[in-house]
Amino acid sequence: MDDTIVSNIDQLNEIGIALSQQRDTNKLLESILRGAKAMLNADGGTLYLVDQERRSLQFEIILNDSLNIYMGGTGGLPIRFPPLPLYLADGTPNKTMVAAWTALQGQTVNIPNAYEAEGFDFSGTRAFDQRTGYYSQSFLTVPMKNHEDELIGVLQLINAKHRDTGKIIPFSPHAQKLAESLASQAAIALTNNRLVAEFRQLFESFIGLIAKAIDEKSPYTGGHCRRVPDLTMMIAEAACRANYGIFADFNMTEEELYELKIAGLLHDCGKVTTPVHVIDKATKLETIFDRIHLIDTRFEVLKRDTEISALQEKLALLQTNAPDLPVVLAQIDLATQQKIDQLNADRAFLRHCNIGGEFMKPEDQERVKTIAQYQWRNPQGQISNFLSEDEVYNLCIPKGTLTKEEREIINHHMVVTIEMLEALPYPKNLRRVPEYAGGHHERMDGKGYPKGLTREQMSLPARMMGIADIFEALSAKDRPYKPGKTLSECLHILGKMKLDNHIDPDLFDLFVREKIYLTYAQRYLDPEQIDAVDETKIPGFQP
Repeated sequence: MDDTIVSNIDQLNEIGIALSQQRDTNKLLESILRGAKAMLNADGGTLYLVDQERRSLQFEIILNDSLNIYMGGTGGLPIRFPPLPLYLADGTPNKTMVAAWTALQGQTVNIPNAYEAEGFDFSGTRAFDQRTGYYSQSFLTVPMKNHEDELIGVLQLINAKHRDTGKIIPFSPHAQKLAESLASQAAIALTNNRLVAEFRQLFESFIGLIAKAIDEKSPYTGGHCRRVPDLTMMIAEAACRANYGIFADFNMTEEELYELKIAGLLHDCGKVTTPVHVIDKATKLETIFDRIHLIDTRFEVLKRDTEISALQEKLALLQTNAPDLPVVLAQIDLATQQKIDQLNADRAFLRHCNIGGEFMKPEDQERVKTIAQYQWRNPQGQISNFLSEDEVYNLCIPKGTLTKEEREIINHHMVVTIEMLEALPYPKNLRRVPEYAGGHHERMDGKGYPKGLTREQMSLPARMMGIADIFEALSAKDRPYKPGKTLSECLHILGKMKLDNHIDPDLFDLFVREKIYLTYAQRYLDPEQIDAVDETKIPGFQP
């Protein structure tokens, strides 16, 4: 076999292998054209892709060695040429342009000399030559069709050069076969890339849909599933940039960052099974409605009964003609008003307790229990305690608005999240999604949930998501039981968590040192939340 043919076959195989491994479409397009030029020793070339409506050919990359032209591709100048129409204004096929004819007919056109060719309009080519001093002679225009015989684009090479003399020559039949083989491989590679890209887009859209559904499920956590992955990525990118401490040798590839992003979007997917009345529990007494209104009504009943009792007592005194009657009546009025004032104060106190917060003092819990012992006549006419045991239990919640049982229901979403994610058949590049997503409620000291993992048992990306989830929750302004905290408040609480061995200490220091908190705040927080931060006063921070 001729050495040139063997060399061409080797080149074709090398190009085919390279095309099958390339996942970046722009790089793939450039590899196709550069590979074809090198293999056939062409001076120039153009690669077109057919548009989605299959009405025109879009310029993707243009190369010409003699004119030093590099347009499109990964780093060339922008291509401002209009697309080549496949159909004329009257709807008839455009058979005058050789690239359009090749696309419509699905056949290769090999023209030895454009200045002698008939049947095609080369007026634009001649005008280009006249303007640049170039001489466009031999053309090889090949359709790029995939394994389903679907047209993907057109590969056009210009001016084949003799390998010894450099003289412009026609493209040989052997060169045409090589170009057709390469075009077929290129079309299949492009189709595979498109399918991968479309599948990836579908996958991301589906994940985004799940995240949106979780956020939409509760108006009080809207955007949480979007903000947490964004903040996680900020931390990951900062860790990759850092060249100190545990981050000196740390790096994440583009695929690994993508894997972490997907995990962030799915980190709360188990909440689809969490009852809405628990997720949306804005106050301690809320179920289907806020039961504080029932308590308001009871206070009104007690105040009415107090006033009635006072009136009855005064009426009885008026019938006795007692000598100190004015004084006694005044004392009754004073005692009644004091009791009503106390009931109003108790009512305001319970309404305040119902809101929930960071901490409820033991003496406030005791006051709730004292109020609970007030007696009133219920709608059934029975004398009963003012508050039920369940109402006392809820009103005495020491932190937030959830009872221990409701907190366990919320926490169970992590078990469901892990079960859901581990049930999916992941490709190799996404196999760590369950680990990353399932660890954001774990603690460095092993006291978190659901698995009680320690820092040593968790990967660095999983620990990143833990900080992101906490900071987002602290700063979020859409929670029912608290306003969004300021930056300094959030960092103070996070610093305490570092000292309590709750969050990763190195990641916390990175979070502060690289001012990731400020980048996030400028994107998501209200201006009034972005206060001046004195980093020297942040608990546990090591500059």
